[in-house]
Amino acid sequence: MLLQTEAKTSRPQRLRGRGRRSQSIGTKLTEQEESACLAAAEKAGKAPSEWARDVLVSSARYRESSQDAPLFVELQALRLLLINTLEPLLRGEKMTPEQFKEMLRYVKTNKRKAAADMLASYAEGTTEQP
Repeated sequence: MLLQTEAKTSRPQRLRGRGRRSQSIGTKLTEQEESACLAAAEKAGKAPSEWARDVLVSSARYRESSQDAPLFVELQALRLLLINTLEPLLRGEKMTPEQFKEMLRYVKTNKRKAAADMLASYAEGTTEQP
């Protein structure tokens, strides 16, 4: 068992450049939610409080930047292009070069809105209908 003086000397030093953690956020969980969080923290090899902090901070940072995330926007552009070009092709219709250029303009114009709509649907917990 560590004595208080030993515990003070064995504490890891604060990382340089990181501010002191002095703020806290609390929440209440059901027993099932607590069990899931504890299991996730254990799987990650972290203390539950450190795991929860990492999840909260990374989620907040993701949400701040998610609407401007270029990779997600481009993924939605590819999705728009595939959906809008494959459907007529599967029906046996041919696409002219002008139609394809128009489709590319449409995708370029609407990809950010499509990405924002997709993020909103995830936030609401809704799923797409086929």
